[in-house]
Amino acid sequence: MDTDRFDAPPFAPSEYIVRLARTRWERAGHFALRRAVFCHEQRVFATDDRDATDDAAIPIVAACCVAGLPEQVVGAVRIHESEPGLWHGSRLAVHADHRRLGRIGGELIRMAVCTAHGLGATRFLAQVQAQNVPFFRRLHWRSLNEITLHGLPHHVMEADLAHYLPHGCEQTWLLRPQRAARRRA
Repeated sequence: MDTDRFDAPPFAPSEYIVRLARTRWERAGHFALRRAVFCHEQRVFATDDRDATDDAAIPIVAACCVAGLPEQVVGAVRIHESEPGLWHGSRLAVHADHRRLGRIGGELIRMAVCTAHGLGATRFLAQVQAQNVPFFRRLHWRSLNEITLHGLPHHVMEADLAHYLPHGCEQTWLLRPQRAARRRA
């Protein structure tokens, strides 16, 4: 029997969680995803993207759920405070197979900024790859200046904290993918 005509569609989780990395496997998944995106896919770093910031950073993950339980880390970002009130987000990554949802990156950004805001942020900055600047602008960020980082064009951007309500660190957000509406001919 010819099975090529019966390929199953890729697995689509019914829900995702977005939260601070709480467990050893979430932290390991956070670093593994960053390595996959920044080393293997984008080739920004040779073998590992970890740096001294990781020692003080708070890792945040998005995980797809199976039967209501987190199963795989599919999104990552980290936040840290460089001086009182000044927070930074960096290393935003979403697994290639889960980018089609279109909300994971935005929800990771929202969790990052809202968490930092709850921890006393008065400013929140990120160094954003140039191709992602329009996405961040839609999320109420503004570009402060352009820089080159790791040989790639970036923008230093600042979040408008008025659009990011502060919350505590134990917050968990649940995302349920919305199926795209079918277009009729």
